[in-house]
Amino acid sequence: MAAAPGAPTVRLERWDGPAGSDAFAGLRADVAAYGHLDPLVTLQGLSAASGLPVGALVRYVLARWASGGSEGVLELGVSGVDHLARLVATAEEVGDDAARLAAYEGMREVVAWLRAGLDPDVS
Repeated sequence: MAAAPGAPTVRLERWDGPAGSDAFAGLRADVAAYGHLDPLVTLQGLSAASGLPVGALVRYVLARWASGGSEGVLELGVSGVDHLARLVATAEEVGDDAARLAAYEGMREVVAWLRAGLDPDVS
């Protein structure tokens, strides 16, 4: 099936470079690990079962995944994200296990608060 005029085209690439040690090291490691899989096998099967074009499914998957960070901020709120970031920054600034455990405790409290509306038995 030919792409619609003006539709973006993306070439699926495998990447197996070094992960590094910066804030994106985890992403790089995931990209390398998942690069050994062929997502088209799943998408082609889903396309055959649903009647949706593979390209439409690829666009959906990418848009859904890419918007997940923004969706998470909307769910948690800017102040919630800032609070978690401050917990981590403080722990990293101090740099010892006690500070990291304090950050963990703060995050545990945030998660318990968020879950309180879902499960009243969660503490």
